[in-house]
Amino acid sequence: MTVHSNEFGMQFNGRLLNGALIGGRWEPGSGGTFAANDPHTGRRLHEIGRCAPSDVDRAVAAAKDAFADWSKTSVQVRAKILRNMQRLFRDRAEAMAQMVTKEVGKPILAAREETFEYSGPAWGKAAEEILRYRGMTLPSTQEKTTNKRLVLGHRPLGVIGVITPFNFPTDISSIALAHAVAAGNTVVWKPTEYGPVSCAMVAELFEEAGFPPGVLNMVQGFGDVGAHLVRHADVKGIFFTGSNRVGEEIARVNPLRPMLLELGGDGPQIVLEDADIDRAVEGAITGAFYYSGQVCTSSERLFVHEKVYDEFLAKFRAATAALKIGDPADAGNDMGPLCNPAVLERARQHVADLREAGATIEQFGREEGLYYPATIVTGLTRETIRGRGESFSPLALVLKVASAEEAIEIANVSELGLVASLWTQDMSKAWRVAEALPHGAVNVNETSNYWDQLAPFGGAGKSGVGRELSQWFLDSFTERKLIVFDLGGPADDRRIEGGW
Repeated sequence: MTVHSNEFGMQFNGRLLNGALIGGRWEPGSGGTFAANDPHTGRRLHEIGRCAPSDVDRAVAAAKDAFADWSKTSVQVRAKILRNMQRLFRDRAEAMAQMVTKEVGKPILAAREETFEYSGPAWGKAAEEILRYRGMTLPSTQEKTTNKRLVLGHRPLGVIGVITPFNFPTDISSIALAHAVAAGNTVVWKPTEYGPVSCAMVAELFEEAGFPPGVLNMVQGFGDVGAHLVRHADVKGIFFTGSNRVGEEIARVNPLRPMLLELGGDGPQIVLEDADIDRAVEGAITGAFYYSGQVCTSSERLFVHEKVYDEFLAKFRAATAALKIGDPADAGNDMGPLCNPAVLERARQHVADLREAGATIEQFGREEGLYYPATIVTGLTRETIRGRGESFSPLALVLKVASAEEAIEIANVSELGLVASLWTQDMSKAWRVAEALPHGAVNVNETSNYWDQLAPFGGAGKSGVGRELSQWFLDSFTERKLIVFDLGGPADDRRIEGGW
């Protein structure tokens, strides 16, 4: 049975929820069921219908059928439906935030930030973007004639496969879904298995907003569902946010399909000798410990100039010790649990490897259940800090450096390049250091966990392919199409010089 969004908050316990929305109809899924658990208590929250690859086939077929009409729908109609989604989202944002907290352990203030400030507005922003998505006319340069007209426009790709992660279950999915359909595509969405009801609450709005059946389809389940989706011959483009390992596999099996891959990052945050240390410490707390470090933009590597290293570290320790860790539903707590056992094991392994390499480990709090303490790691060398990969946990690796040049050199050894954070009051130096870092974004005097919803977001190296948000998302999931007209006219010599 389908449970509507206004029932999720109180009546989800013990309810079996449908796992598929295909062609406008809710279905249980063909793969049995799976459970979603509360990371705070460890108790089972609900059971969800689990989809199988055969459900993916039917969802893709539904999306393919819907594409013929949806791609011809006027941008005014698309924009109106997207605005309806934003309005409906606003009315349900608090219930969604509560569910995000329950399912993935995100502190309630951060969950509200996600649903009220990011997820809902993403639909309205996509509406405005598609109304302003421009083509162009090009001059005729090949021939000496005024008879040619070159018109460049955009056409949607078709069915887009969308796979989204647990850390922003309603936000990242809303960005992808909204912009994909705004451009005239249809979608099959495989959400995270850790936030199934949070994501189903989004899908429950599609019909009420006015999306025709089949434009947006959802298949709940595990990796087999996602793997089948990205390999499906009728899927014409792929959006994925998640691990580098899975992103690389998707890229390998899709060499000729448009893809937008937003993968992992490892900072860094660079603090130079003239930085405002108090602000840099505040930025590091947000950068390393926001949502217990389960953010791809986390600054888990901190390179601090030797002249301010002692001051920074003392203040950073004090601020870390002051963090309140506990029930994520309590707005007074700063950190909650990790989302699932796999993330916990990764944190443990990273710390074990660092301890074995001779690093000093300081933990502020205790490990219990899925709770993992905020952890500061010092006593590092250049060899132990660089290129370790993303831990996706509340780890801050702090290294003393002698210069901006040394920080750049160590930072650039990593294969990841999503967001870096730089702290200095010398804007000339800031400009040059930012240019020398290969990251997709460099935030100057701002935490790495800052992004603007209308600016391009994406990474370099193994942190991803393409840019999401705003017009850059539309660029990823449309094809540029040139139409050349010869209007006829005088039969003069059209050659510019020589030839023919």
